[in-house]
Amino acid sequence: MSLFKKIVGKILNQPDTEEPQDFIKLGDQLKNADLDYKFAQLFTHSGGFFNYCADEAEALQTLNQILKIEDVKSVFCWDHDLRNFLDVIKIPSTKDLELFNDCAFITCEYLIAFDGRIMLSHNNILHYHSSRLPEKIVIMGNVSQIVSNLGDAMMKIKRTGNIKNLTSISGSNSKLDTPSKDNTKLFLLLLED
Repeated sequence: MSLFKKIVGKILNQPDTEEPQDFIKLGDQLKNADLDYKFAQLFTHSGGFFNYCADEAEALQTLNQILKIEDVKSVFCWDHDLRNFLDVIKIPSTKDLELFNDCAFITCEYLIAFDGRIMLSHNNILHYHSSRLPEKIVIMGNVSQIVSNLGDAMMKIKRTGNIKNLTSISGSNSKLDTPSKDNTKLFLLLLED
């Protein structure tokens, strides 16, 4: 972008259009990197908070810190295994999404290294649309869920079958599915398998 366009954009209060170019440039620079490293870089570049956890004990400690720092009072979490984490740290949770939930604690289908997005389905968020999720979302994922691109994820989904209502999310800069969700905080706890 030329200097003139930047100045005119600032005067007219137009957003910078260089951010997508920076994202594409970063993706090109990382094209030969390991998938997990590439995913982590692009996920954090898009505004997500990446947390690598060597085991479940470390994941529990990190989750507890996130929920305390973000002052979370009630969590939407329908997954039985994840609810065990919340029981240990004594955070109230609901199996159904309620208006008073200020955080969601969910799993994911795949982590897409190509653009740092996280694929979700009805297995993760039930019948709820991703735009209805609270402004704070904590996702538990495994290193084995990292795939190189959307095509690889779709191929794996076709093999497993019975997965519907697919959507994807990334850090807060992507604003989820709707422009009204511009202050979403997305945290990923990535567990080693």
